[in-house]
Amino acid sequence: MRVSMRWLARHVDLSGITPEQLANDLTLSTAEVEGLERFAPWLDDVVVGHVATRAAHPDAEKLSLCTVDVGATATDAAPLSIVCGAPNVAAGQKVAVARIGTTLPGDFKIKKSKIRGVESSGMICSVRELELGDDHDGIWVLPADAMVGQSIAEAFGLDDWVIEIDNKSLTHRPDLWGHRGLAREVAAIYERELLPLDTSLPTTGSGPQWPVRIEAAACSRYVALPIEGVRPVRSPDWLRFLLLAVGQRPIDLLVDLSNFVMLDLGQPNHVFDRHRLESLAGGADRAAIVVRTARDGESIETLDGETRALGPADLLICAGDAPVALAGVMGGEGSKVAPGTDALLLEVATFDATTIRRTSTRVGLRTDSSARFEKSLDPSLPLAAAGHFARLLAAIEPAARFPAPPTDEGAWSDPARTIPLRNERVRTALGKPISDDEIRNILERLEFRVEGDLAGRLDLWEVRIPSFRATKDVTIEQDLVEEIGRIHRYGNIEERPLHFDLVPPPRDERRRLVRHLQDRLAGGARFHENLSYSFIEDGLLAQLGLGDAPHVRVINPVNQSESRIRRNVAPSLLPALEANRRNRTDVRLFEIGKAYEPEHANDRGEPRERHYLGLAWAGTPPGRKARYDEGRLIRLQAIVNDLVGTWGCGPLRWSEEGERPAWAHPSKGLFLELPGAPRPVAVVAELEPGLAPKLGLSGDLASEVAIGEVCLDALLEAERAGSGYRPLAKFPGIKIDVAVSVPESTRAGGIVALIEEAGRKQVASVELFDLYRGESIGKGRKSLAFHVLLQSDSKTLGEKDEQKFLQRFEKLVADAGGELRKG
Repeated sequence: MRVSMRWLARHVDLSGITPEQLANDLTLSTAEVEGLERFAPWLDDVVVGHVATRAAHPDAEKLSLCTVDVGATATDAAPLSIVCGAPNVAAGQKVAVARIGTTLPGDFKIKKSKIRGVESSGMICSVRELELGDDHDGIWVLPADAMVGQSIAEAFGLDDWVIEIDNKSLTHRPDLWGHRGLAREVAAIYERELLPLDTSLPTTGSGPQWPVRIEAAACSRYVALPIEGVRPVRSPDWLRFLLLAVGQRPIDLLVDLSNFVMLDLGQPNHVFDRHRLESLAGGADRAAIVVRTARDGESIETLDGETRALGPADLLICAGDAPVALAGVMGGEGSKVAPGTDALLLEVATFDATTIRRTSTRVGLRTDSSARFEKSLDPSLPLAAAGHFARLLAAIEPAARFPAPPTDEGAWSDPARTIPLRNERVRTALGKPISDDEIRNILERLEFRVEGDLAGRLDLWEVRIPSFRATKDVTIEQDLVEEIGRIHRYGNIEERPLHFDLVPPPRDERRRLVRHLQDRLAGGARFHENLSYSFIEDGLLAQLGLGDAPHVRVINPVNQSESRIRRNVAPSLLPALEANRRNRTDVRLFEIGKAYEPEHANDRGEPRERHYLGLAWAGTPPGRKARYDEGRLIRLQAIVNDLVGTWGCGPLRWSEEGERPAWAHPSKGLFLELPGAPRPVAVVAELEPGLAPKLGLSGDLASEVAIGEVCLDALLEAERAGSGYRPLAKFPGIKIDVAVSVPESTRAGGIVALIEEAGRKQVASVELFDLYRGESIGKGRKSLAFHVLLQSDSKTLGEKDEQKFLQRFEKLVADAGGELRKG
């Protein structure tokens, strides 16, 4: 956004403030200044000249020989001889003269030259050559009272500086998108008075108001003021030059004044031709302004000549039913003012910020108007903007008349609000003991009204926020603290080291457990983590026979076949097996997630939440000659043993008794029980045989599948021995291999218990390394072989100790119905 210092000076006294100082102070207190430059610096070297004589060029009928008095200089007081090609040059005129050595826009340097044999010592300039407009039909003829020899910048008050402010810094400040709002900031920064500005409407006639009908909620206010007696003539120089300084191209009085009010107050507006409105509407009785949304298939040709397709979300200004403007963005062809008309209608409105932003983005049209409406403008501003426009117009064109009062329609409300402010909160947040008097002074400089103590407390004030700051910017106490801090200046707050107590975060055992499981599984176990939604497909539930089980039901518009929330995590892994098996011979997946049980709801009706670890291991089935421990079920059991054991729980007890999951094999499953856990902590089982084909695991993808599930809630309830230091053994141990023949129903865990009993606290480790069934063992029996490490803390064990252990173990095995195999 470009800001003119000369324009700001219309609202606040800038005496004694340099452009550099103003730019720096705005950056520190208000918004980042990106650039600072002189407006048209070449005008310092272009001076007012008086055409003393004008004669025809002897060799060119379209050229003139002029003698121009530019006043006395340090080296010469003689008039200049200048050859001029403009058709309108005449003796007695005051003109703009660029002398030899002057550099004009485009790096065009004026030199002494001969034109058709006649020496020329300067250049009489047009408006366009000085970049003060587009007029190039002839030279710029100055007012007769212009002082000869004075620079153009000085003669017309064009000594101006332009400040470029980063638009992103103003996004939250709709009040700063006009010079009046920025002047209010400058007045607050330098503790100066904001100059008064009369924005009241001039006297209007008693004619009928122009009819306005609002049919869309996106327009909260619409002001329409009829105007007569004014045509789109050339604007006065002061208006044109101010617009040029901020990058606006002057067009005519009506357009220029509309842009001036927008750039002055920050409120966009538009001037319509009433005759054109009546023509488009089909008659004066139908020319009411209608604010409505566009219809499907509707379009409008905007002032840039583009035809734009519209949709129901776009807002239109219509004459009757005919669209004349894309509200808040740009006028249409029907909004142009004919050169000969003097029947006008001024529009000033408030539109919904989101609606305008979406329309502007969708049609790819960003304008000064849309940029301001997108910021949530003050709805109390339209009537003031209409009054400002009318008073300026009447001052420039005394013949201007206002035949009827303005129409003011809309369901708007004043956004001004009151916010409680704790002074001690200000001091604490800013880290400086700012006095109550300074806090009050800063707030009042910003035009916030401190209305007194709240609830009888001296440290709690009610601060009234004016409407121009209340639409988007200042809404809570922290915003007031920020306002005080930026005007006081953050640079004035001394740096201090921060002092606070370091408190360790609370120990989250569930999070630690999840990290532990993830590390063990993704590490040595070589599992891949699966991430899925909590929804479960209705088809999968039917395959599992769980269609009638209680589930939390949801409306899932993305996938209507996933209308229920899972009760367990393990089933979520089953659909992923086929796709992974197509790419790998060995698939290892795990997922940690939540499941819900609606039958166990709390007092608020919320289902019980469970946390589970699901495991799935699938791959090519082992051959007939494979070792007993190459099966995935026993290997998955070992992984669960590792997960639970390294977490510090034990002893582990596996049982065949438990509630079999729907996905589990009817006879090949185990349940893990731990001391302190009220229910089984884990289950591992082979996949139910009938499910494999339904999951696509048949034919070339036929697989051995082991599934497991660990209840994290139960695992957290189990007793933990904790991790502790175990010193290295002082004495060597002895390794013994034992094999026993036992009935088929005997569990390996039972034999391990017998080994530990026979070892009398000297058993350091036990490992099952072989399982054998065969004729030599006998029908209904099996052979289990174990590696046993015996180790004592007090002595070195010898052969006698080994024999005593074997004798005790043999007796215990015999009592259990087994036999110690020898030889």
